[in-house]
Amino acid sequence: MGKIAFVFPGQGSQTVGMGKDVFDQYASSTQIFENADQKLGFPLSQLIFEGPKEELTLTHNTQPALLTTSVALLEHFKQYDIKPDYVAGHSLGEYSALVAAGVISFEDAVYAVRKRGEYMQEAVPAGNGAMAAVLGLDREKLTAVTKEVTEEGHSVQLANLNCPGQIVISGTTKGVELASEKAKEAGAKRAIPLEVSGPFHSALMKPAAEKFTSVLEGIELQNAKIPVIANVTANPIEQKDEIKDKLVEQLYSSVLWEDSVQKMMELGVDTFVEIGPGKVLAGLVKKIDRKVNIYSVYDLETSSQVAEALKGEM
Repeated sequence: MGKIAFVFPGQGSQTVGMGKDVFDQYASSTQIFENADQKLGFPLSQLIFEGPKEELTLTHNTQPALLTTSVALLEHFKQYDIKPDYVAGHSLGEYSALVAAGVISFEDAVYAVRKRGEYMQEAVPAGNGAMAAVLGLDREKLTAVTKEVTEEGHSVQLANLNCPGQIVISGTTKGVELASEKAKEAGAKRAIPLEVSGPFHSALMKPAAEKFTSVLEGIELQNAKIPVIANVTANPIEQKDEIKDKLVEQLYSSVLWEDSVQKMMELGVDTFVEIGPGKVLAGLVKKIDRKVNIYSVYDLETSSQVAEALKGEM
């Protein structure tokens, strides 16, 4: 068996009720939810388990909610003693990966992503920014499109390079509209507007990144015990100072997810375990390479099933 990577999902994977079974039945997972409530000073766990969905979908709630649920699932999975060789997370998921790698305490991470969500929300007034998924166009052509639109005065960039033929663009509402049209003219199959509350991973997030720097200054990071594949570079990082810089850059830079998965495969990873709500990353990894093993741990049942399957292969 080759190497194992744990990967953690980002925004879009949240659902009301996620993590409830590990909360109910596994003490160290219960503790994670309770620590989140205490650190943030409001009942986040109640919002996760009961909704309403509209509240949970606001980015300053979604971010700590997904982190909390992913780490609670990780706590349950830890009992099976399966150790990853690498960790990575998609955008917000990078914080779950950093908790898994021992870089940041869960409490500091949940506070940081709450602030990250608030600053991202404040950076661009609602309705002034947008994101869209562009299907069926390669990154060189799409980069040329976004550059052209930006030079015309409507800022738009590549935000998430998810898998072959699926790239999310982000920027001003007008910029994303124009780039979506031009992308179709350049051969894209479709451009699907995303339901998000802001233009994440675009140049418009620079003000958020500046504010967020001071949050990270106040948090103690450690060097990684497990190499973390950074969104911004798709390379392994372990030094705490470099990790801190990359977390700030990540707010306004592209998430190189396809490149990150390719890099892990080059490093010998043939088994990916997605830990957190949903199966979004499992789907993306399959589109990048069908040959790798991919498992999703999103509740108590899948946690024990995946552990059994992996123990069988070891």
